[in-house]
Amino acid sequence: MSELLWYLTKDGDKKCLEMYERHYSAYKYKDGRKRKLFVGAGEKIVLRTFDGDAFFVWRNFIDDSGEDGINCAVFRNESANLSSELIRQADRIADFIWIGQRHYTYVNPNKIKSVNPGACFLFAGWRRLKRKTKSGLIILERLYEM
Repeated sequence: MSELLWYLTKDGDKKCLEMYERHYSAYKYKDGRKRKLFVGAGEKIVLRTFDGDAFFVWRNFIDDSGEDGINCAVFRNESANLSSELIRQADRIADFIWIGQRHYTYVNPNKIKSVNPGACFLFAGWRRLKRKTKSGLIILERLYEM
């Protein structure tokens, strides 16, 4: 096993919040107010690297889309670590907390530069579903592995 790259932190971690604000999915308040938290409701785990140059958020909540499982709500990697390795380690942490649960995430192919949206998740052992969300987001999943 490679070196552990993730540390537990909390919603509102300053370094993670700064990275979240640079993520394409970051919600901007219409009234211009500054956010203090970035995850949202539900059971959550926020992970960050020691240097605060990558973060990953797991959410266990009732998803309006009908998807079931543990949601990767946001992942951003500005570090030299391989994104696929960070994802694999985040998967192992979630597997320990939510035993037997499916992992899933959404990728907006129109908001990223990659010609292979979600490639880092695919390299980490996830798969792309044939269906998309109503708004055209790609759905990626990883089924529980023992």
